[in-house]
Amino acid sequence: MTILPTVFAAGLALDNTFFAFLALVIFLAIVFWAGAHKTAGKALDDRSAQIAKDLDDAKRLREEAEALLAEYKQKRIDAEKEAEEIVSRAKADAALYATESKKKLSEAIVRRTKQAETKIAQAEAAAAKDVRSAAADLAVAA
Repeated sequence: MTILPTVFAAGLALDNTFFAFLALVIFLAIVFWAGAHKTAGKALDDRSAQIAKDLDDAKRLREEAEALLAEYKQKRIDAEKEAEEIVSRAKADAALYATESKKKLSEAIVRRTKQAETKIAQAEAAAAKDVRSAAADLAVAA
């Protein structure tokens, strides 16, 4: 108790502020001694590790998505090329078919024309024969 008279003599009073400060210092000492700072530090470290893991997962997923997007873009380009090839082949086939059809039509026209000319020639010959025969019959009858 020798300290109290000197504290009061220095002008310090033992009021509520002093006891609140003293209680805070004691509380912090107990918390520090109990190792609460280690637990809080460990919790923060665990949370930091979880965040780092989540960021790595997000980065990996983004890279996978970009790779998948590039793959689908390439597939789309390939499909467009294939479609263009199919269209060009179809046009070429259609042109070839049209050419062949024109050729066959021309051949058919020539063949029919020859057949018609042959029939006309046969009809003319038959008509000439009939006319000669009729003329001969008339000459004999006359």
